[in-house]
Amino acid sequence: MKTTGLRLAYICAVLNAVIIGFSFLFTKQALESADPLDTLMFRFLLSAVVMSVPAAIGWVKLDYSNKRIKDVLLLAVFYPVAFFAFQAFGLVHAGSAEGGILYAFTPVITMLLASWFLKERTNAKQKLSIFLSVFGVVFVFVMNGRSIDVSNMNGLLLLFLSCVAFAGYSVMARSLSKRFSPWELSFVTTWLGFGAFLLISLGKHGMDGTLGKLFEPLGSGRFLVAIVYLGVLSSLVTSLLSNYVLSKMEASKMSVFSNLGTVVSIAAGALVLGETVTVYHLVGSVMIIAGVIGANRFGTKRPASGQPAAPGKSGEDPSRA
Repeated sequence: MKTTGLRLAYICAVLNAVIIGFSFLFTKQALESADPLDTLMFRFLLSAVVMSVPAAIGWVKLDYSNKRIKDVLLLAVFYPVAFFAFQAFGLVHAGSAEGGILYAFTPVITMLLASWFLKERTNAKQKLSIFLSVFGVVFVFVMNGRSIDVSNMNGLLLLFLSCVAFAGYSVMARSLSKRFSPWELSFVTTWLGFGAFLLISLGKHGMDGTLGKLFEPLGSGRFLVAIVYLGVLSSLVTSLLSNYVLSKMEASKMSVFSNLGTVVSIAAGALVLGETVTVYHLVGSVMIIAGVIGANRFGTKRPASGQPAAPGKSGEDPSRA
């Protein structure tokens, strides 16, 4: 892999984490006017429409000929459909703090799945770095006085399944990136996500007899601002960024960047909401950042140019050579 492409992948991975970190603020803002399912429907509607414009005017070429489109449809089932559905319904029975703690373990699940399905290899230092990043997130939540309430087993199970869904997406997207461009993957997953959440939202309103209230949130300026951020940046841009990064970087390395979202959330809370940043916030953030750096720097060094890499040692998918 060329150094320039890898450097750009790291930049995109960090930018992806920054956007996701700020998305929590806008999600809270959106939920003041709409329930979670309606919020998901509107954010993916906007994301799908915006994504379709460059394709319609020919700025972006989409070519699905002679490709297994059903594989991309399966990818969309993992993310966004299963991930957000499990998360939304899980948070009905469990708290957001529990969701944050469980989500921190996604890199560990991704590492296991990538090792099994993609034969990605991580050495002891990388494994320790990933666990350090996870511990940093858990440390922040626990020191905030939050923990996992085992009495909410239904919610915890759904939240855990959302982590598995995102890990499955990361592994599958890494594999599909050999055949599809980031835009081709994002186009299908975004439209399928909108279609799924539209049907779920309509079904819920139909059963509740509240179809007439479906578009009421659009009358709120704060909701519209939140949906623009969530739909364009937190859905469309992050989808493109993550698919690009997964085309250049192992899934196990990419996944650990997700924990940087906690660091960004702490910074956003301090800068935007005036929340207090304590010593344990700083300690946890240092753990997370050190874990991310270690997971990516402690990989097996590549041989000098012109020398073949030993099979199974580089951590890179051999089929991408």
